[in-house]
Formats: sequence, C-alpha cells, structure tokens
Amino acid sequence: METKQASVWEGQFGKEYTDRNTLTPLQLDQLYKRNYGVSRTELNVEFISSFDRSIKILEVGSSLGNQLLSLQEMGFKNLYGIEINRYAVQQSKTNTKDINIICGSAFDIPFKDGFFDLVFTSGVLIHIAPADIKGALKEIRRCSREYIWGFEYYADSYTEVNYRGHTNLLWKTDFASLYLEQLEDLELVKEKRLKYLDSTNVDAMYLLKKVKGSR
Repeated sequence: METKQASVWEGQFGKEYTDRNTLTPLQLDQLYKRNYGVSRTELNVEFISSFDRSIKILEVGSSLGNQLLSLQEMGFKNLYGIEINRYAVQQSKTNTKDINIICGSAFDIPFKDGFFDLVFTSGVLIHIAPADIKGALKEIRRCSREYIWGFEYYADSYTEVNYRGHTNLLWKTDFASLYLEQLEDLELVKEKRLKYLDSTNVDAMYLLKKVKGSR
C-alpha cells in the first residue's frame, strides 16, 4: 500500500532523518534522559525485562536499528527490523551486527502470521495517517504471536502536529486505546505516560497482549 506519507519517508526526507538520528545505545539513553528524565534502557527494563532473551522480536520502522541495539545490549538475540527507506537499511548493515533489518512496510510486513513473539514500534505510528492506521495495526497484530509494544506521541484524541515545516506527516493520539478499539483480541498489560521535562507534551509506552485463544 502506497501512501503520501510512505512516499515521503522512502525518499530524501527519510534519508535526511536517518543521517540526523545515528545514535549508539548510550546516546539514545542520554536523549531520553534529557527529554523525560529516564533512559530508554530503564523503560525497556521496566516493560520487558522478564521476557526470555531468545524470543523473536520485530521492530516496524527500525531505521538504522538504534532501538534494536538497545535490546541487543539487554541480551535479546533474535532481533529483526523492517524499514521503508532503503538508504537506512543499507546504513544499518554497518550500524548493527547480528540484527536482521530488511526493507518493508507496516502495511505489508514480509513475515508469516505469528512469526514473532513481540512486535514493536517507536515513533512510527505517529507518521501514518488516521485514515490508514487500522491497516498497519492489523498487520502488526498479524505478525505477533503474543505481544505488541509501542512508544509513541500521546494525545487524548487524534491531533495533527506540524513536523519540520510539513503538514500531513505527523499525528498524535492514544495509540494503546486505538489498538484496543480497532482490534478486539488484545488486552492492555502496562502503560506509562511520560511528560517532557521542557514542555507539556507527553509520550506513552504501552504493552499489549493477545487474548488467550485468539489468532
């Protein structure tokens, strides 16, 4: 499925984003500390520290693999990513080791049903138009055997945000609730809302689980 937003991220705009956001796990932690007063590693530990390190994990919209590298440092071994921008996929080959990142879209994830134990996004759903979001949520659920994890901009209802001078590229909402509203076979395990230290903006991390017996 080709959308206006996907075509933007596939091109030069996505390449420039990639070049701006080449971060080591330490730099990623420092960025989170500046924004929220808590590191990404601390959030990861809070949400998934009890998970077996051999589970299969997919990041949808993985860019260079910054988030996957943080999970690798926690000891997770079977890490995959799909990324729409080919330049980012190419750069990920030198940015990561033993992490499988390939080209792919949230609307057409190139893996079979339930292939992963956990599928996650981090700042990706915000760039999918409200009219298209259900298709992405359904694909994420399809590929997950058990868990869906996310970290996205939060708002009580869909709100468009100007992004680097562009309109129609970023929206914030309550994505955890959106999953639950759109897909009936999920339940909320945990959610944490984090206010920015220097503004009133809020982001949310959430963990969802497939209801037992669902497919």
